[in-house]
Amino acid sequence: MSEPVQRILYCHCAYAQVVPKDVKEEVLRRLAASGVAFDAVADLCELSAKGDPSLARLAGEGNVKIAACYPRAVKWLFSAAGVTLPEQGVEILNMRTEPAEQVVYAILGQGFAMAAAAPKEAL
Repeated sequence: MSEPVQRILYCHCAYAQVVPKDVKEEVLRRLAASGVAFDAVADLCELSAKGDPSLARLAGEGNVKIAACYPRAVKWLFSAAGVTLPEQGVEILNMRTEPAEQVVYAILGQGFAMAAAAPKEAL
């Protein structure tokens, strides 16, 4: 049986603006440069408030890494939208407290993180 495909959810925190701008922009830049598929949302708080069905889809699939803010806040946002995140297979990365390099490494692993950090001229 094959491992389910890992999903990546990136929150740009556009409205509350509690994530440092330099961190979220660097994480987004490196994710885009990696060539790995990911879902980017303008604001997870907004999706929660609207009860967006994509939250249920992401949670139901499991094996997801979420780059956002405090794990307790992210869990609460899913819960407020009527969605329970599974106990296993979900990793929440805190861009409020962690440097961009650490978040990218946790999402992509060493090889991708290093390649995404390299200047385009070096690639």
